[in-house]
Amino acid sequence: MMVLSTALFSLMGVCVKIASQQYSTGEIVFYRGLIGALVIATFTWWRRGSLRTSVPAMHAWRSLTGVTALSMWFYAIGNLPLATAMTLNYMSSIWMGLFLLGGALMFGAGRIDGRLILALLLGFGGVALILRPTIEQDQLWHGLIGLLSGVISAMAYLQVTALGRVGEPEYRVVFYFSLGGVIVGAGFATTLGWHAHDWRGIGLLIAVGLLATGAQLLMTRAYATGKPLVNASLAYLGIAWAFIFGVLLFDERVTWQALVGMTLIVGAGVTATLLRSRTAPASTGPSTEY
Repeated sequence: MMVLSTALFSLMGVCVKIASQQYSTGEIVFYRGLIGALVIATFTWWRRGSLRTSVPAMHAWRSLTGVTALSMWFYAIGNLPLATAMTLNYMSSIWMGLFLLGGALMFGAGRIDGRLILALLLGFGGVALILRPTIEQDQLWHGLIGLLSGVISAMAYLQVTALGRVGEPEYRVVFYFSLGGVIVGAGFATTLGWHAHDWRGIGLLIAVGLLATGAQLLMTRAYATGKPLVNASLAYLGIAWAFIFGVLLFDERVTWQALVGMTLIVGAGVTATLLRSRTAPASTGPSTEY
């Protein structure tokens, strides 16, 4: 289930990249959120669950950060090689490690794990290697947006963890996140203008929503029945899928610097996840908010 989930997320990225030629980021976020909300609402009704919540403010804050990260990620996918955009977003686990290190220093922890510091340094070294080709191709702005999407994804993870601790089920968190995508996406699309549809565009937008929602549900099920650390490591297969799809479908040429950078980020992300699991509840891995 976890391997299939990563493949579906990468296929979603493929559809986002193609749809970006016809629609704005705001429109893609809107339709992704609309389809996700409808699917989750139907699933909840079928399972006789409830979408009522006693913590609307927490959902609002989580949706704001999650949708912001999603919008930046979709923008990066439309303007960068698919594997590059995917890798920069998967930096969220490394940013979480940095947050953990910062919290330890702030509260005067007696001992800082040197392995975490090494993992963070390797991760940021990987970022430097990945961003180097984007600088040479005058795509630094797009690369920075992709990198920032990973930072905000890590912040969204913190809110997801907090919602889980107050007893909010995963499907309710995903529903309000999708609803936030509808609101924010509509706002951006109305400001920038809506584009006309054709059957190709409609198919792409539906595919983005269904692939994202299906991947989310599969990932949730995998974490509910499998080993969290194994799943968190397998999640990085999404980068490999993105690399394969980028080469086969978009004729993307990834430089050796970018390949080495991806390898460093994956290694650093897995290490940071393993170390973080010893001081916090098992995480749901990277990119689960999408």
